Amino acid sequence: MRYFFHIGFHGTRYAGWQKLSSALTVQEAIETALTRIFKYQVNIVGCGRTDAGVHASQFFFHTEIAEEPDFDLLFRLNKVLPDDIAVFDIIPMQGDPHARFDGVKRSYDYFIHNYKDPFLSKFSSFYPDQELDLDAMAKAVSIMPKYNDYRALCKMPDRVDNTRCNVMSAGLYIDEQGYKLRFNITANRFLNRMIRITVGRLLEIGRGQMSVDEFEHYIANKQTPKIIIPAKPDGLYLSKVTYRYLDIEPRSAFSLLGQSEWRQL
Repeated sequence: MRYFFHIGFHGTRYAGWQKLSSALTVQEAIETALTRIFKYQVNIVGCGRTDAGVHASQFFFHTEIAEEPDFDLLFRLNKVLPDDIAVFDIIPMQGDPHARFDGVKRSYDYFIHNYKDPFLSKFSSFYPDQELDLDAMAKAVSIMPKYNDYRALCKMPDRVDNTRCNVMSAGLYIDEQGYKLRFNITANRFLNRMIRITVGRLLEIGRGQMSVDEFEHYIANKQTPKIIIPAKPDGLYLSKVTYRYLDIEPRSAFSLLGQSEWRQL
């Protein structure tokens, strides 16, 4: 029977989701744990890929289990997995739903703090910019849903069939104290490094190194700048994945707490 697993992970010590031969990944850690429990090789399919160091406050994968477990799989799997990976729900599914191809909407959050804080360093990206032009950054963010081709925000656009994405919403938020920023974006799909490149551009706009018109020009003309500096991976979270047949609120405490104190710019 096919099962969907609703999970979250802190990605700092992993080389992303996708299994690699040369480094530890989240997929490998989970497959190793499931194989240890069931005593046969278990392969899983994730809802997408994340870069090295990127987190997920909500993520899904599917796998098929030969027989319904006669033990508490949720408890046992969480006990075997390391502390930086958590399983929230295990959902039996009818038919052959696909964790990756059936996703209709994905949301990412990128967190920035502008003062050094040892308790934020692994959960948010530190950029010591005290005087960012937040109005210009917010104006640039508002432009994004107007377009449907994001070649200008893709690290390797020639390696994909197309660079079109349906960006449904994008917003920039600030916390009550004015020390933290959150960029949120929702789309049907994302391109390689698209969100980190976008945040890097937004920071350039906030510092006065790029105008909003230049930013829009690159997108409208599908031009990939010669120099691309993605923002750091630390602050990036896959925060919501939605299917037509499955829509679950994130269970991660960080994602829930992180969205309770923000004001949209």
